[in-house]
This record gives sequence, C-alpha cells and structure tokens, in this order.
Amino acid sequence: MRPVTINGGAVMRAWYDVRGDAGVRREDEAGVRESQQRVEALIAREKTRGIPAGRIALAGFSQGGAMVLQTGLRHPDRLAGIMALSCFLPLADKVAAEAVPVNRDVPIFMAHGTQDPLIPLARARHAHDLLTGLGYRIEWHEYPIPHSVSPAEIRDISAWLKRILA
Repeated sequence: MRPVTINGGAVMRAWYDVRGDAGVRREDEAGVRESQQRVEALIAREKTRGIPAGRIALAGFSQGGAMVLQTGLRHPDRLAGIMALSCFLPLADKVAAEAVPVNRDVPIFMAHGTQDPLIPLARARHAHDLLTGLGYRIEWHEYPIPHSVSPAEIRDISAWLKRILA
C-alpha cells in the first residue's frame, strides 16, 4: 500500500508511485527499484524451496506486468519466461544497459487490450518495439478489451505456459 500521486495521493495497492506531468505518466524510479528487490526476494524464496530459476515464470498485470519486465530482464539467472499483461516497460531508457545476457532469449509473452483506457496500446507497443529492437523475441497479442483479461487471452496464456514449462 502506498500513495499514488496521479490518484490524488490516495493510498492504494501499487508497486510504485506514478506521477503525471502535462498528460505524461511517469513511474517513480526509486519505487520501481524497491519493488524489483521484492520480486527478487520472491524468486530467491522459491529457489530455497528447491525450484530452479529455469522453472520460474514471472507474470504480472498492469504495474505487476511492468515489474516482471523490470525484474526478469535484469535477473542474473535464466528464467523460464516473462508474462507481461496490459503494461509498459518501466525505466525503458535504462534497459539496454542493465539487461543481463542470460535472459536475452527468455520467452516473453506480452498482451494488451485495444480498448485499454489506463495504459494506452501505443505505450505497450512501444515497449514491444523497444525490446524487439534489443533482440528479445516476444509473443505479442492484442485483444478487443479494456484494462482487463479475456477468456481468449487466458487460452493463449495457457498455451504459452504449457510450451515454456514443458
């Protein structure tokens, strides 16, 4: 729970603060990095339970999707995959310098609603294009939905998980 500036400072569930300047939303870098450490701690916990990193797929929706991209591209061990739904790439200007080679070919599933009023489709496509330009292979899907998940998307997610965890 943290205050979110674009929502009038209301305290709500959020991975990081989001500010708005002249219609442009900006993520709080310190908050993003703090949350990245929380995701890293979750991965470490699963590894101590005997789950190798290569069997761990990170998945998130909205800010959670942004966080799995932030963490997964920088994680020092090879992961099974990254699923980023209805999101964008945080700290996009830093990913080329910070991404680790071991996850350069990690399977990435990205999906977004064409009617999303919270995170514009263009912002998600920009993340896709930037990552593709850096050499990442992305399975990209668009669905005629708002900021949500659809039955068709769940079917595609299921098929992707079966492939990467086979």
